[in-house]
Amino acid sequence: MSLDTSAIRRQFPALQQQINGHPLVYLDSAATAQVPMAVLEAMSECERHDRGNPHRGMHVLAERATEKFESARKTVAEFIGAATHEIIFTRNATESLNIVAKSWGKQNVKKGDVVALTLLEHHSAIVPWLQHKEDIGIEIAWVGIDETGMPRMEELEELLKAGKTKMVCITGQSNVLGVRPPLKDIIKTAHASGALVTVDATQLIAHHPVDVADLDCDFLVFSGHKLYGPTGIGVLYGKRKLLEAMPPFLGGGGMIGNVTKTGFTAADIPQKFEAGTPPLAQAVGLAATIDWISQYPWKDIEAHETKLIRAAVTALADIPDLKFLPNFARDKVPQAGALLSGCISFIIRGSHPHDLTDVLGNRGICLRAGHHCCQPLHDHLNIPASTRVSVGIYNTEDEVTLLVRAIDEALKTLA
Repeated sequence: MSLDTSAIRRQFPALQQQINGHPLVYLDSAATAQVPMAVLEAMSECERHDRGNPHRGMHVLAERATEKFESARKTVAEFIGAATHEIIFTRNATESLNIVAKSWGKQNVKKGDVVALTLLEHHSAIVPWLQHKEDIGIEIAWVGIDETGMPRMEELEELLKAGKTKMVCITGQSNVLGVRPPLKDIIKTAHASGALVTVDATQLIAHHPVDVADLDCDFLVFSGHKLYGPTGIGVLYGKRKLLEAMPPFLGGGGMIGNVTKTGFTAADIPQKFEAGTPPLAQAVGLAATIDWISQYPWKDIEAHETKLIRAAVTALADIPDLKFLPNFARDKVPQAGALLSGCISFIIRGSHPHDLTDVLGNRGICLRAGHHCCQPLHDHLNIPASTRVSVGIYNTEDEVTLLVRAIDEALKTLA
């Protein structure tokens, strides 16, 4: 059954507005997705009725807050196939990735050890390990991509043979190219050599089902705001034995078992990694987001978004001097489907992405321009920036038509 996009769009207040007299065409969900009324109402109800400090106090509001917070954790755990105690609430995927690098890494990597990254990775997955390179002297090994944008498995396999790789970091879906690496193959290969795997599911989470037990990944992260949820809430999944062995990331209230003048003991997981007052309304909002999106079958979501990407690729390919990433060749247009989802990126000879998206933005069309927090990938492609089109559950083929028409007009303005 196809999605009723009109009914879905009516649930998103932000999509009802106009910009300079033009309808809003929001094609930047890879940066942040819009939020449906069900989520806004759940957060509002929490703030108006259940605002307390989870795990702090015996009064009715504190108890309500604790129940809401832990119920949200259970919802997230069930959504990705994890145990409840394996779900850590964080500020965002960036913090989640830092916990892995700084907490697990602190105990498990030493000078000369290798961390493997692909050219598809977001800066949030790169910079924490580069800090370890500076501070500890670990080595960063880069896995290249082929002409379709997929990681070169032969390079990863050769790297792992040396036995020095402690961690492989891999995106579940590129936020520039839209490709989905073969996660299960990568995880199986890494584990065979004794390496652990961290999956950055930030882009994947809104487009494809995630099951950590089936993947057998060691860590997995995502942010709520990519999943039509609130900002300020992220998730770190980790296997229980790993989380229990890791030291706390931050110190403060909520993450302790006992504190004396000379030392402290940490709380059990997950609280060990949740120092300070937690983001109650955001956790409630994330749970509401999961409840909301779960009413739509994944096969229908994927079919709808694949159709949109195919329509965008077909229409954009007719624009003179437009070239798609990563291979630029007009006879090798990206194919939407199993290997491509959520977004596509391109360059247009003679037009800087920032100039193009500025003109489009004034017409109510929202795209992303820049390196998309993926400078190593853009450096590899020998370009400073690109323009990205990213779709969500609420986008339509009519919006793709508006986009292409607006690009044609913008290029005349910029000529």
